[in-house]
This record gives sequence, structure tokens and C-alpha cells, in this order.
Amino acid sequence: MSNLLERLRRRGWRMTAQRRVVAEVLDGEHIHLTADEVLARATERLPEISRATVYNTLGELVSLGEIIEVSSVGRAKRYDPNAHQAHQHLVCAGCGTVRDVRPAGDPMDGLPEDERFGFTVTGVEITYRGLCPVCGARAEESRDGSGPGNG
Repeated sequence: MSNLLERLRRRGWRMTAQRRVVAEVLDGEHIHLTADEVLARATERLPEISRATVYNTLGELVSLGEIIEVSSVGRAKRYDPNAHQAHQHLVCAGCGTVRDVRPAGDPMDGLPEDERFGFTVTGVEITYRGLCPVCGARAEESRDGSGPGNG
């Protein structure tokens, strides 16, 4: 679990009903929702919550370093509550699903000293891309011509 709610309580973050709902929606492992998905889930729990409140809360949580914005070219940003656990991301090029992954070894070792150009490297962000099982199966059906209506 991401323990987002626990981290926010320890920080003394002002926990209004609206902020609590946004944090509850985000809390969990492998949760990488778009702002609109957060809004839809938050509205189910607290119908009067506004779009502006959700977006402002997401922005504040990113600024605090309590969630991470995950960007993927051509897709809406997603929000990752696992900001304090070392991990990388695996992104489906078909549907945009994002999963946390923990590759073996230290990713800092992947950049040789002569490729650092004098930089002091303080962090690494690696994004693995591919197709999730559902999108992979769809792609296979398209190649085979075995999709619906082709038989």
C-alpha cells in the first residue's frame, strides 16, 4: 500500500472532507489515475466535490512530494501515490495503464561516469513501454484477422 493517508496525517496536512476523499481515492498500490478518474471516484463518495478542488488537491499533493505526476506522450497525466517507494513505471502503449515495477539492480549504475557530462546525478526515472495482456491480445487478433466479425 502507498500509505498516503498516514503520511499526510503525520505531516499535519489539513484534512478537509474533500481532501480526505481525494487522498482515499489515490491510496493504494498500483493506483495511477488521471485527474478525471480521481474526480469520478471522488464524486461517488462525496457528490458535492468540485473539479477545481480535485485538481487543486492533486497539484498540492504533487508540490508536497506526496504523489508523483506520471506523464505519457499523448495521454493525460496520471498520479502515483507511491512517491516514497523506489520504483519505475511500466506503461501500456495501447490503453495507457501504468504499473509500478521494481527492476533488479541500482538504476543509477545504468549511466556510466563518462556519460554523465560532469553532472551530479540525483535521481533516475525509467519508463518501460509495451502492451498489457488485453491490448497485446487485441493486437494479435488484428494481425491474425481473427477479431470479431472476421471468421
